[in-house]
Amino acid sequence: MTNASKPWSARLAPYRRPDNKRAVFEIAITVVPLVSLWLAVFWLLHAGMVTTFIAGLLALLPAAGLMVRLFIIQHDCGHGSMFSSRKANDWVGRILGIVTLTPYEYWRRLHAAHHASSGNLDRRGMGDIDTLTVDEYLNKGFFGRMMYRLYRHPAVMFGLGPAYLFLLRHRIPVGAMKDGSRPWISTLATNLGILAMSAILIYFTSWTTFFFIHIPIVVLGASIGVWMFYVQHQFDETHWDRDPTWKHESAALHGSSYYDLPKPLMWITGNIGIHHVHHLSSRIPFHKLPQVVRDYPELANIGRLTLMDSLRCVKLTLWDEKRRELISFRDLKTMTAAA
Repeated sequence: MTNASKPWSARLAPYRRPDNKRAVFEIAITVVPLVSLWLAVFWLLHAGMVTTFIAGLLALLPAAGLMVRLFIIQHDCGHGSMFSSRKANDWVGRILGIVTLTPYEYWRRLHAAHHASSGNLDRRGMGDIDTLTVDEYLNKGFFGRMMYRLYRHPAVMFGLGPAYLFLLRHRIPVGAMKDGSRPWISTLATNLGILAMSAILIYFTSWTTFFFIHIPIVVLGASIGVWMFYVQHQFDETHWDRDPTWKHESAALHGSSYYDLPKPLMWITGNIGIHHVHHLSSRIPFHKLPQVVRDYPELANIGRLTLMDSLRCVKLTLWDEKRRELISFRDLKTMTAAA
């Protein structure tokens, strides 16, 4: 069997081996700049000059980007792809979860469900963006439609929603009762760790510093993270199916985008924009994803989105099963008016 005729899981298997030294290096080049930027923002905002205050506010954005990169490292720990040792993955993931405000075990279970069902219309609702079909939306009453439109509004989807998710929703493992005590223990332990970290920051700085530096970095990072997750599956060429026609490889390859960002943005977001490859083989460490695209250039032309392309994805809100594509509320209005 030639390499081209093998399933992608077999072709990508050589990239799945973790690299412990590289993992430590990636953590170091993320944590050190993040701490340095945090301290720089602290100094700039307290320097007492308008120019330094503005510089401090601007520095919040790259700090938030590094928070996203830290989350991607935690994400890879959840897939068992950062370190060769499962214990190392789990403990690093738990520690990073305190910084990212994301309980490790709870989130890992939700994310595993997302990978197992992504692009499957019959198994939506686990770790993904809620997406209704046209028929489901039309069958809802006025209140149901209004709530869905509110949920899908950009101010909620990329502003209030991420803040609620990371600051409040992650504090209680909603929907994890059937998974036993582990998600609850993980969440409560993470909450205690967050309290301890917050107390230390407040003790050595102040309440105002904590709320005007650390919380904005977390909230901005959450918004960036949700945006990345959104465009990875909510794009023009995305692919959805129902059982039994749904197939994992097809859903991974055609239901996940290749968000081809400029190299600095690709680096700070942990290459997670190469999302179709990640869904094809989730055990590939994030730092190896660009190598996969270089070795298999045909992957660079599947589901590719540029930064400008991605802005048009915001309007895509409903899955039209007849046309097999995502459409906007405006598209639906035009269709119903013409019917």
